[in-house]
Amino acid sequence: MDTFVAIAVGLGLAAACGFRVFVPLLAASVAANMDYLTVAPGFEWLGSPVAMIAFGTATALEVAAYYVPWLDHVLDTVTTPAAVIAGMVASASVLVDVPPLLKWGVVLVGGGGVAGLMQGATVALRAKSGLFTGGLANVAVASIELIGATATAVLAIVLPLVALALVVVLLIVSGRLLRRLARRRV
Repeated sequence: MDTFVAIAVGLGLAAACGFRVFVPLLAASVAANMDYLTVAPGFEWLGSPVAMIAFGTATALEVAAYYVPWLDHVLDTVTTPAAVIAGMVASASVLVDVPPLLKWGVVLVGGGGVAGLMQGATVALRAKSGLFTGGLANVAVASIELIGATATAVLAIVLPLVALALVVVLLIVSGRLLRRLARRRV
């Protein structure tokens, strides 16, 4: 896999981890199991049947939990650091034949940073929706996040350069949202 394409796949999967922690890991696991996605040495476990079952179960539980209005806010305290870690794991898993300095720079700064920023934006959006609608709009927000995670993960695997462009757009929008929210608190 070309280095730039591998980075695009990794950053796309990391961004998807900011929407939902386990959806992109499940997508990568299925793609690796089907030999559609090449994983880096040491990450062969990602394509195993056991990993697919584990990620499938975790995905189902995570998705269901976000549809419970008070539980989604509690879950954010756990999923925020988990999203950063998952973003780093997802990006590291696909960086094949990449020099170590570049690989770990992309993993730590790119994968963790992209996942963290996306997660921060979704947490802020959910908090605002909960505040203004008493939690009634949280189901819609949860659905949009699930669609975002799924679409971004699939795009990252199937059309990585398109996914990278989407990630750039999402980062700009997320950055603006977070800046706007920060200004209102000051």
